[in-house]
Amino acid sequence: MPRHAREKSRSGIYHLIIRGINKQNIFEDDEDKQKFIDTLGYYKIVSNYMLYGYCLMDNHIHLLIRENDESISKVIKRISSSYVYWYNQKYERCGHLFQERFKSEVVETDPYFIVVLRYIHQNPLKAGMTKDIRKYLWSSYQEYIGTPTVVNIDFVLDIFSVDRRSAVELFRTYTNEKTTDECLDYKESVNLSDKEVMDYLQQEGIGTISQLQRLKKDNRDEIIRKMKEMQGITIRQLARMTGISKSGIDRT
Repeated sequence: MPRHAREKSRSGIYHLIIRGINKQNIFEDDEDKQKFIDTLGYYKIVSNYMLYGYCLMDNHIHLLIRENDESISKVIKRISSSYVYWYNQKYERCGHLFQERFKSEVVETDPYFIVVLRYIHQNPLKAGMTKDIRKYLWSSYQEYIGTPTVVNIDFVLDIFSVDRRSAVELFRTYTNEKTTDECLDYKESVNLSDKEVMDYLQQEGIGTISQLQRLKKDNRDEIIRKMKEMQGITIRQLARMTGISKSGIDRT
């Protein structure tokens, strides 16, 4: 089936979700997340885009971004290729890390813009990764209430108030409201948490997913068979976390 052309934003602003191939994790540790943020900063200069928001989750990334000199597709190709090259060298792996086609939605009005930004910042809260948005280190929320590094905060804060101190406080209050926002939603139903799966792998002497992927096939399949017997785990979750296809896991 042919792909539909990506919808073009009249404002040039898009909300994007980039996720791991087979929905596998794309960050193993904090160094990986910091490297991705550094990559965003580097290509802001190269590609001249505006970055208004981001949130790094274990197996996907949210971006709120405006294209300028280059198309959003070219921008994301630059960012993802650079990060994957670094990631593959670090973990002695090869091949794809991200799904080839990222998800996107156009953002063309100020009211929807701030809803999307709030949704992005609330992702870790709704996913149960934190109980306090202020304590989650890997989203642009920290840049809005602290010191900006890669995010263009002026456009957002000016929507709330021309007075910077008032704008930050209004932004903080708005972002922490309880909501049912759904923007380009990304949902998964998992009974066993990813952390519990990783704890099991560590008991088996496997520190990272990349280490599991590098095992000899017989050894890897034996661990996969044991994991399939764990109560509450799903084939889809195993495929997402390990990067092994669902059909491959079914065959073990």
